[in-house]
Amino acid sequence: MSSWFKRKDKGIQTPTEAKKDVPKGLWYKTPSGKIVDSDELKRNLYVSPEDGYHVRVGSAEYFEILFDNNEFTELDADMVSKDPLQFEDKKKYTDRLKAAQSKTNLKDAVRTAVGKSFGKDIVVAAMDFSFIGGSMGSVVGEKIARAINYAIENKLPFLMISKSGGARMMEASLSLMQLVKTSSKLAQLAEAKLPYISLCTDPTTGGTTASYAMLGDINIAEPNALIGFAGPRVVKDTTGKDLPEGFQRAEFVLEHGFLDKIVERKDLKKQINLYIDLVQNHPIRS
Repeated sequence: MSSWFKRKDKGIQTPTEAKKDVPKGLWYKTPSGKIVDSDELKRNLYVSPEDGYHVRVGSAEYFEILFDNNEFTELDADMVSKDPLQFEDKKKYTDRLKAAQSKTNLKDAVRTAVGKSFGKDIVVAAMDFSFIGGSMGSVVGEKIARAINYAIENKLPFLMISKSGGARMMEASLSLMQLVKTSSKLAQLAEAKLPYISLCTDPTTGGTTASYAMLGDINIAEPNALIGFAGPRVVKDTTGKDLPEGFQRAEFVLEHGFLDKIVERKDLKKQINLYIDLVQNHPIRS
């Protein structure tokens, strides 16, 4: 069927876009059905003022929230994935990478940077779900490892913002190796007595949860973020049982002891710095 909306009985042929009363993107509809003006949503850090729904955002938005005046130095900005396994399913892995890079203007599913937050230097790694579902490949693992190295060498706290569907299947065992690599680097960070804050956002699943996402000195999450190893549908199909209400959502995970705190996006910068201040005794300068 063509992209035209057709009603043969009335003889109407109207493009779907032409039927809209407002330009695309002017309004955002939350899962609960609340309608929010896009400009208002942006001013509110992409959190719906109507129902508190936290819209998925990426590294650019988190850097703007956390770094003073959005000033930072990006680390390893030009690192890109290769295709050592020559993976091909319906599409070549190299083609998928090029398509993702073109669509998102990103090199891979994580960006790392150093900058000041309330006047204190901090290293931040933030994942982008828009790049192949935030999947964890060799570049993601390597950039996180190098960011941790930078934090150790410069005696800085490290913040990891996870948003991922898990391991990248196109890299197979190379992807799974990143669980060990990143976990080992975090152990070195702990030995250096430097703080590690893990922020789980929606969704944080698979190998990401099985490694760095749940290894923080303090593990925090945004409200209603999906956090788990296998998704709820997989768990239900495997166990054959109905799942509790809110299963694997941040509030459920907090209640069962796997999180330390749930923090709304507007409070992230302050809460993260309060924890760093508690550990390093460097008072916040707002």
